[in-house]
Amino acid sequence: MLTPAELLSMPETAYMNAGQLAFFKTLLLTELETLQANMQLTSVHLHEQQETPGPADRATQEETHGLELRARERERKHIKTIQSALLRITTGQYGYCEETGESIGLARLIARPTTKLCLEAQERHERRERQFNH
Repeated sequence: MLTPAELLSMPETAYMNAGQLAFFKTLLLTELETLQANMQLTSVHLHEQQETPGPADRATQEETHGLELRARERERKHIKTIQSALLRITTGQYGYCEETGESIGLARLIARPTTKLCLEAQERHERRERQFNH
């Protein structure tokens, strides 16, 4: 298994070679397993119903459950992005920008292994989003 430093020291001509793809696949699978374990714990905790004596305690419990549900929803969405990245590894599209087809870059992928856009395309996307959402 390669380290991030070894990955970054490789020449550009080695971009998305078998070793690099194996590194990112392992990274993504580890993150996926962690998220799935967290979701399972959240699910178990949500099913635990404790009797609370007062309305303040019930309100606190409901708020806590609401926060856990939102966290679980974020985790569920992130699992989908991880699965999408794993599929791109399988199809040979991983590491290349969905918009431009250019390489995303190893440093960016190490920082955010699920990204689908190169930095320039991401910045354009965020500018458009700010422009139309404000």
